[in-house]
Amino acid sequence: MRRLILSLTLLTFCTGVAAEQIGTPSVGTRPVAATSSTKPAPKKPVKKKKKPAPKQPPAREMFGSVDTPAPLEARAIGSYSKGCLAGGVSLPINGPDWQVMRLSRNRNWGSPQLIDFLERLSSDARAQDGWPGLLVGDLSQPRGGPMLTGHTSHQVGLDADIWLTPMPDRTLTPEEREEMSAVTMLKDPLTVDTTIFTDTHVKLIRRAASYPQVARIFVHPAIKRSLCKRAASVGKNRAWLGKVRPWWNHHYHFHVRLACPPGMVGCNNQKPVTGDSGCGKELDNWDSILKKAAIWTAQQQIKPDTKKPGKKKNVRLTDLPADCKAVLVSGGHEPLALDAELPEVALLAAASKEAGQAIPLLSQAQLQTLLGGGRIGMSMPDRNPIR
Repeated sequence: MRRLILSLTLLTFCTGVAAEQIGTPSVGTRPVAATSSTKPAPKKPVKKKKKPAPKQPPAREMFGSVDTPAPLEARAIGSYSKGCLAGGVSLPINGPDWQVMRLSRNRNWGSPQLIDFLERLSSDARAQDGWPGLLVGDLSQPRGGPMLTGHTSHQVGLDADIWLTPMPDRTLTPEEREEMSAVTMLKDPLTVDTTIFTDTHVKLIRRAASYPQVARIFVHPAIKRSLCKRAASVGKNRAWLGKVRPWWNHHYHFHVRLACPPGMVGCNNQKPVTGDSGCGKELDNWDSILKKAAIWTAQQQIKPDTKKPGKKKNVRLTDLPADCKAVLVSGGHEPLALDAELPEVALLAAASKEAGQAIPLLSQAQLQTLLGGGRIGMSMPDRNPIR
């Protein structure tokens, strides 16, 4: 009996020990219970994905499709090559001393300051310099902005192209304004034709450069060379030459650029000219670059380059100053939708004829002279020009 009781007691003790070993881990392996002072690991913030901006046509199509100005306070917004125009004013197609060309483009719009300038220049040039009247080319579109064809600049209503062809003594018909071409002032890619480019042309450009609101005037480098040589024939003052800048393709017209009107918020001026006449090394540099371009162009007539030209970047509305969106939609205008057909105003502008004649090509004799290291009236150092 005593043995039975002892056996039962031992069995009960062993069962309890076994139960403790199975159900409770030892002190060395027991996990530390969480306390109120233990902080949970911080959660990583979930980044919200930005919604992609709705796709839109290129800005040139959006602005080129508008045929009316923005009914806002007049303001040039942004820079000459990346901006728009609020409150644009149209230059009348006929004036006492001017006529507007290429009416199908609807690009006779500008800031009020530009319109006032053109009216004054046309009057002063006729009265004081003997110029018969201006044939006016492109200014800006009704709301400025990028254009379907042609210019990179002319976006803020402060640029104007003026033909170097004198205005006839009669009113041109709409058909003539579309078909007539401005006459080139060049006899070859590097030289001005002095039988066409006269002292009256020199006076006209000098007159345009004389106004304080004019920041720059662009002409073909060969025309700049001629102006430097002939400036003394129209007066002793040569300060105006510093505003006249050589640039590509301006051989049948000159391009006037006004500075931002004082106090106009959001209008970005170009860096001012240095004051140097620009008749020295800079112009020599251009001679070198023109020579290379003329040789390449002439060689294309013999063996065309089969390489495809690179694609230009499509400027979008979001690439322009933020205020340009308000300009585009002001007055209840509905912007052009993606994949929508271009309206007639844009199609007419895109299809219009080039304003002027092509640059003359080198003759075969001139090409061989230049390839042989010779000259046709030019010096040839090699540096990049400054616009």
